[in-house]
Amino acid sequence: MVTEIKYCPIGIIHSPFKDIEGMPIQSAAAAGIRGSVELFTEYEQGLQDIDGYSHIILIYHFHLSKNCDLLVKPFLDDKLRGVFATRAPKRPNPIGFSIVKLVSVDGNRLEIEDVDIIDQTPLLDIKPYVSSFDNRYETKDGWLTERQLEARTRISDDRFG
Repeated sequence: MVTEIKYCPIGIIHSPFKDIEGMPIQSAAAAGIRGSVELFTEYEQGLQDIDGYSHIILIYHFHLSKNCDLLVKPFLDDKLRGVFATRAPKRPNPIGFSIVKLVSVDGNRLEIEDVDIIDQTPLLDIKPYVSSFDNRYETKDGWLTERQLEARTRISDDRFG
């Protein structure tokens, strides 16, 4: 059994959010918010052909998350929920993902929109968003069924700081 896995950042995500409080809680609620990805130069060649996609998936490290809570009170609820039934940042492995709009590519820099990520977040990977692969049409949204539209107007507070 593997007891440790190590990843190294491949770049840094830049955004207008310098503090956790006040950020959108999902990228769907961050429409039009601009940011950028600065890929480390040794990975620039891996961006070849990415400009053909309208959206990309950013996988990143929640670098401000210092511990793990298995029960959390998510932004959209007042009840404690299992961390794996939420997208809370305090997780056993503090990994996040966001689907963002790819605006442009210039060398090792990506201009993006719909950013819900704090400035200086370490980037672990980029994957293309492919609608025919990534959309699911018959889904269940668990406890969020009644609350998911609230994510478009709710902003973060310091509960996960």
